[in-house]
Amino acid sequence: MERRRIEFVIAENPPKRLDKAVSRDVPEEASLSRTRLARLIDEGSLSVDGVVTRDPKARVEAGAVIAVTVEEASDSHIGAQDIPLEVIYEDDDLIVINKPAGMVVHPAPGTPSGTLVNALMHHCGENLSGVGGVKRPGIVHRIDKETSGLLVVAKSDAAHQGLAAQFERHTVERYYRAVCYGVPDANDPRLRGVKGASFEPGNILKLTTQLARHKTDRQRQAVLFHGGRHAVTRARIVEPFGTPPVAALIECWLETGRTHQIRVHMAHAGHGLIGDPTYGGKRKLPLKALSETAIAAVQSFPRQALHAAVLGFVHPISGEAMRFEAPLPQDMQDLLDALRSPVT
Repeated sequence: MERRRIEFVIAENPPKRLDKAVSRDVPEEASLSRTRLARLIDEGSLSVDGVVTRDPKARVEAGAVIAVTVEEASDSHIGAQDIPLEVIYEDDDLIVINKPAGMVVHPAPGTPSGTLVNALMHHCGENLSGVGGVKRPGIVHRIDKETSGLLVVAKSDAAHQGLAAQFERHTVERYYRAVCYGVPDANDPRLRGVKGASFEPGNILKLTTQLARHKTDRQRQAVLFHGGRHAVTRARIVEPFGTPPVAALIECWLETGRTHQIRVHMAHAGHGLIGDPTYGGKRKLPLKALSETAIAAVQSFPRQALHAAVLGFVHPISGEAMRFEAPLPQDMQDLLDALRSPVT
């Protein structure tokens, strides 16, 4: 395997620890994250003034010459496939995609091909500098197969580490649009009795629970109040539908990002998403509240009506604040148009 040698000089006033100093001063074009550098130190692949140093806590002085020997990223076992992608933004370090409903993000035993990663392997080609030493896209978050919308993917190791840290700190801005049964309104006394549900100013529903894999159905998540992982979802009404209202377009945003979080939380609140085969189910809607067109559109909607509409983060390399929006896909727009159709 080919190796490359990277040399640089420690600048003035370095941090006391070697690993922090080299992480601060390593050239950006090297695309080496602090995690990767720590691993290289441990492997004996870094020298200070010609002497190999394996101690990440060693002191280093300004002017010291650092040499790092890095194996070139190896090819991934994941195959590249020429699948069309809607690219919202791309640079040398990351790419933002508007994923269509029906596409799986990452290959798995049940879906070994046709995924977003397969498509990115083809699209990015040799522009992948390597994540963890392998030429592959760095997946830092996912959205469900039948959910549409925005995803950011890292193209370099440093970008992967920087983005992952933002998701871990819950500083990434993520807003979703969804269509649910009923209207999650603070005036609904039933909602006041749902454990984990509360309302914030502005009629914002806040759902705070634990989430874990369902005990008997491993494809589902379950709401818990002991054990599991902490999860917080907020939702507000954008537009109610029906007379009286029996469905609503809502905006949801995540404080945490757990598997199926919005879907399972809204179902827990009694406002499952239209079309959701796992949590939403199908409900009988009052024939007089909506038009026949609307009722037919709701009953036949083939997926959970959920779209990742807004994604905001700090660029992990440049430090620039970035924010992207993706309009509703045509199927959800058609659903809204049907829900707005007048009762005759």
